[in-house]
Amino acid sequence: MTQGRPMRADARRNYERLLKVAAEAFAEHGENASLDDIAKRAGVGSGTLYRHFPTRRALLEAAYVDRVEALGARADELAARLPPGEALMEWLYELAVRTLQVRGMKALLSSAVTDDGGAAALTVCGTVVQGAVHRLVVAAQAEGTLRRDLEPVEVLRLAHGVAMAAELAGAGERETRRYLGLLADGLRSG
Repeated sequence: MTQGRPMRADARRNYERLLKVAAEAFAEHGENASLDDIAKRAGVGSGTLYRHFPTRRALLEAAYVDRVEALGARADELAARLPPGEALMEWLYELAVRTLQVRGMKALLSSAVTDDGGAAALTVCGTVVQGAVHRLVVAAQAEGTLRRDLEPVEVLRLAHGVAMAAELAGAGERETRRYLGLLADGLRSG
């Protein structure tokens, strides 16, 4: 939400109730959950929903921003305790699993993998994910375990593709890790 002044108490309650109900609806129905149903379940009118969240993407991002920021922080945790190449692959695995487990996450993170050099406006969540992958890729390249000709967004796109392939194949977490391992073999330097 981008208001310049603090919200009234009733507006704050509506905002928080909308976020709670939206997260539940997205978990049940994915990113295409009915916005009118979300407003109704939150006990507010559609106008109130659109006043706080002018687009579906704005609502989706607000509902998931905490989870995505936790993924960004997780990248730093992994980087602090694992060698760079391992930290990158573990983070990509965790990102892929979250993308498959959390309905709506795939649509939300699409801006992170479709960024074409700045022409597309990244969401806050896309910015967090791109920042995390950038830090991990640069460290793995400096370590010498990752090809130097790779751009961080390319690694993100490839991992996103692996997650989508795993989803189409009905693969579980074990198979997703295997697919990412195969991808890692192709990304190694040397």
